[in-house]
Amino acid sequence: MPVSTGTAEVVPEPGRPHAATLLVNGVPSSYVDLDDPGLLDFEYMQQAAAVVDVVAADRPDLTVLHLGAGGCALARALAHHHPEARQLAVELDGELARLARAWFALPRAPRLRLRTGEARAELTALPDASFDVVVRDVFAGDRTPEHLTTREFTGEVARVLRPGGVYLANCADRPPLALARTEVATLLDVFGHVGVVAEPAILRGRRYGNLVLVGTDDPTVLADPGLARTLRTLPVPARLLAADETRTLAGRAAVRHDPGPADGRTDGPADPPDARGAAPS
Repeated sequence: MPVSTGTAEVVPEPGRPHAATLLVNGVPSSYVDLDDPGLLDFEYMQQAAAVVDVVAADRPDLTVLHLGAGGCALARALAHHHPEARQLAVELDGELARLARAWFALPRAPRLRLRTGEARAELTALPDASFDVVVRDVFAGDRTPEHLTTREFTGEVARVLRPGGVYLANCADRPPLALARTEVATLLDVFGHVGVVAEPAILRGRRYGNLVLVGTDDPTVLADPGLARTLRTLPVPARLLAADETRTLAGRAAVRHDPGPADGRTDGPADPPDARGAAPS
C-alpha cells in the first residue's frame, strides 16, 4: 500500500492468524500480534524494553517519547506492561501512522499519542524535562540519518529528559562497528553513564545487527543487577557493556557534530528528513 515515504505492507505470520510483520519499503519495521499486545519479536526491542522496565520501577507516571514509530510495536508492548504510562510517538509518514492506528489496535490518547513530523524538529519543540525515556528508532535504508546522531541532537535529547531519565538509541551497524563506536563516543560526551546492549556476536564484530545504546545521568540504571540478568535470559541472550567496557568500545572514535560553515554547509541537520526502513537483527 502506498504511504507518504514509499510503501507499507502487512505480511501475515503463518500459523498465527492475528500476527503480522509490517514491511516499510520492503524492510521489516514492526512485528505485531493482536492476540498478545505485550509480545516483542525483534531482539533489539526486547532489549530496549528491559531497560525501560528498570526505569519504570521507580516511576509510576512513566513518560516515553518514541522518535520513529512505524507500527508502534514497542509502544504497544510498553502500554501493555505499564498501563499508567503516557507515550508520544513521532512518525515522519502521516499515512503510515494512520494505517498503524487502524491495523494494530494501538492504545488511544493519552496512553499513546501519535504525531506526524520530522524527529529532530519535533524533539526541539518539546519542553525541558518532559520525558523519562526517549527512544530513537529512525532509519533511512539501514542507517540512522546523520543529523539524529550528532552531539547537538543528543544534547536536545538530554534537555528533554527528566532528571535521571534514559535515552535509548537503536544503532544498526556491521563490522568493524565504526558507526556504533562514533555514536558511543558522542553519547559519552553528553551523558555521565553510557551502556551498550547487543548480542555477543554483534559486539565481537562478527555480523551485522542492532545495538541498543543507553545514555543516562543516573548511575543506578546500568548498575541494576536485574538488568544484566534479564538480558542474559532473553530468547536470544544479550550482553550489557557499561563503564570502562563502553569506553573501550568507543576507543578513539570522534564525537560527531552537526556540520558548520567550514564544511561548506550551513549549521543544522546534515540530512534531509528521515525516511523509513530498517533491518532488525
